[in-house]
Amino acid sequence: MVKNKFLTFLTLIFFFFNTSLNSQENKILVKIENQIITSLDVNNEYKYLVALNPSIKNSKKEDIIKLSKRSIIQEKIKKIEIEKNFNDPKLPKEYFEQILQNVYLRIGLTNLDDFKKYLINNNINYENVKNKLEIEALWNELILIKFSKKVKINEEKLRDRIKNNNNFLKSYLLSEISFEVSNLKELDNKFQEISNAISDKGFDFAALKYSISPTSNLGGKLDWINENSLNKSIRSAINGLKINDFTKPISVPGGFLILQVNDIKNTKIKIDIEKEFKKLVNYEKNNQLNQYSKIYFNKVKKDLEISEL
Repeated sequence: MVKNKFLTFLTLIFFFFNTSLNSQENKILVKIENQIITSLDVNNEYKYLVALNPSIKNSKKEDIIKLSKRSIIQEKIKKIEIEKNFNDPKLPKEYFEQILQNVYLRIGLTNLDDFKKYLINNNINYENVKNKLEIEALWNELILIKFSKKVKINEEKLRDRIKNNNNFLKSYLLSEISFEVSNLKELDNKFQEISNAISDKGFDFAALKYSISPTSNLGGKLDWINENSLNKSIRSAINGLKINDFTKPISVPGGFLILQVNDIKNTKIKIDIEKEFKKLVNYEKNNQLNQYSKIYFNKVKKDLEISEL
């Protein structure tokens, strides 16, 4: 009888000790409407961001934790708005497979199996990653539904950029940091601040910290873009830059853009006017929709009750 009581006592001690430990390890940090963000959520986001941006591993952990907290707050805000607008949101399988492929190719992996192994090695749950990518994709779908009719394309101007002859087509592998300032007087200081972060910790880290673009979680990485797809101001800004150089702030609708050149290639091709035109139209549409996305996100965030504890 005494032995049983002693075992019960030990069980209770273990239970309360574990409860105490868990409460210390997993605290509620932020409340957004009916959603909560815990320290465990932030820690999982930390692992996710580092896995997708290996170059930031050497940055201070507390700096990456701050970025992780901001990232998960943005995700929760998008999730809340998606649930308000879609009853049972689902993505076409082929579309989602393309999104996954874009992600693992950007970190140097060649297939989904290797990506899954990579996540396991970094203690990351694949289903959680799928969920995160689905939220971002559904947010983009929501923006498309709401703002596609407002997109304006000057087709004649776009066609003028394309030349139908044998030529060397220059393409750039770019990364971006999209940011805003409340007035132009702040621009020089903001650029200096971002430049220092790039010099000290790399472009990927600076994109995570400062960029308001959907690409921020991938260190601002973009796909290959040929120079015909770039408008005159961007072409002028990156012309002459060497690999790993970055531009000064480029004025774009809704703010400013800093671009880093990660690689350059020249390909001799006979330009297919219609094919290049379609690419250019898609690029312009995406640019405009990204601007609407930033504006809409800020509006949604402003209307929500957000409490940091």
